[in-house]
Amino acid sequence: MTDMRKVKSFKSALYAVFTVLFLCLNACDDGDEYSMNKAWYSIATVNPLNDNGMYSLTLDNGTTLWPAATDVPWYNPKHKRRAIAVYTILSDKFQGYDHAVKILDIQNVLTKAAAKDLGEKNDEEYGNDPVKILNMWIGDGYLNVEFGFYNGGMGVSHYINLVKTDRADTPYYFEFRHNAYGDATVYARKGIVAFDLSDIHGEEEVELTVKVNTFEGELIKKVAFKPASAEKVHVGTEKYDADIK
Repeated sequence: MTDMRKVKSFKSALYAVFTVLFLCLNACDDGDEYSMNKAWYSIATVNPLNDNGMYSLTLDNGTTLWPAATDVPWYNPKHKRRAIAVYTILSDKFQGYDHAVKILDIQNVLTKAAAKDLGEKNDEEYGNDPVKILNMWIGDGYLNVEFGFYNGGMGVSHYINLVKTDRADTPYYFEFRHNAYGDATVYARKGIVAFDLSDIHGEEEVELTVKVNTFEGELIKKVAFKPASAEKVHVGTEKYDADIK
């Protein structure tokens, strides 16, 4: 049994080597358009394919990536998870995917559903500490928010949520909530969070209203969202350092 597993493992590794070699021979020298020296940075949805750690990635515009090779073999893909991937493109149109890629790095993005409205207890549970909204966009069925905040550098985990509030005048009204749990405001930090919008159904475009408590006061953001759409609005290009949950 052990020898058989070793043989299967060896065959899988050998297949991966030949796959990358084949892709490089057919793409890496194609006018230097796809070079191993070039890297792309994207926020993507992780799609686990089996229980063996295989996965694909879907970008904000619906482009699909298949990791033919990786420098992060220990990455554990999870369903309904967003991540920031750094990769090189090896080939176009490979086995039904738009691109075959080599993953250079991949880091999970905090991904969660909208939180329950607790009424008068919202401040107590979800907090109302200020943030700076750096970017807010729809991508692959998620509301993605890039934000700035402060912490004290003592390892206190901040709590980030999108609270859906029932309002007759505005069907899709949300509050972006930040609970710093009294953490000191010493170091500037950047965070990114993706909120799953799959509970919003229909074919028509709707408008999301998001209220945010910022350092400059209350901010109202309007974001168009089409449930059946995965329009590309923005692709992330940085890594994020944030103690958030």
